[in-house]
Amino acid sequence: MLKVNRAPAPADFRGKVTTPGLRAIAEMIGKGTAGKSYERTHGKSYKKIADNASDIPPEKFPPYWREALTDLMKSYNETCAYICMRIHPVTGGGSVDHFAAKSASWRRAYQWGNYRLCCSRINSKKNNFSDVVDPFLAAPDSFQLELLTFQVKPSDDLDPAERTKVDETIRRLGLNDFCRDREAHAEDYWDNQISLKVLRRESPFVAYELYRQNKLKPGDNW
Repeated sequence: MLKVNRAPAPADFRGKVTTPGLRAIAEMIGKGTAGKSYERTHGKSYKKIADNASDIPPEKFPPYWREALTDLMKSYNETCAYICMRIHPVTGGGSVDHFAAKSASWRRAYQWGNYRLCCSRINSKKNNFSDVVDPFLAAPDSFQLELLTFQVKPSDDLDPAERTKVDETIRRLGLNDFCRDREAHAEDYWDNQISLKVLRRESPFVAYELYRQNKLKPGDNW
C-alpha cells in the first residue's frame, strides 16, 4: 500500500450522490417527501422504515455512490487504493469502498471524502471492518515489499502499535494473495517487456519498491 493523495470532489458530485442520498434517508425516517419533480428526476421515492437514520439497515441505503465510480476511476488512475494495482479482470472490477462503513456512519454514506477506489476482490474482504490502514493516511514506507517472495510486510522501523495495524491490514485484506501478480509485473519490467512508465501505471507499489530498493534497471530514473 502507498499513501493515496486525496482528490477533490467532482463539481457534480453533490447533485448526483449527496443530495439524492440524503433525501432518501430523510424519506426513510419519515422526514421528507419526494414530490413529483423529484420522482421524475430520480425514478423513485422511499417509504419510512425507521424512526432514526442510525436504525436504517445498511443494505437499505440506495446505492447512489455508484454514480461516483467513473469519477473515482478517473481521479485515482484506475488504481485500487489497497493493492496498488490498476483495476482489471484479475483484481475484480472497480467498486466504491466506504472507508467508514455505512453501518457505523450513515452521515458519511454519500460523502466523497469517505470513498476509496477499490477492486471488488478487496472490497468484499474489507466489508465493514475498521481495523485497516486508511490509504489516505498511510505513513511513508510503512508497507514494504520483500523481493524474493513479493510478499507485503510491515517496515522494521514502525513502532509496535503501527506494525500491528499494518500486519492486520495485510491479513484482513489478503494483500499477499497477489504475490504472483507483483512478481510477474517486476519480471516483465526486468525482462524489458514493459517500461518503467508502464510499470508505474500498472503496479505503482511494485515500481516504487524497486526504486526504493535500488532495483531499477540502469538508466531508468524515478
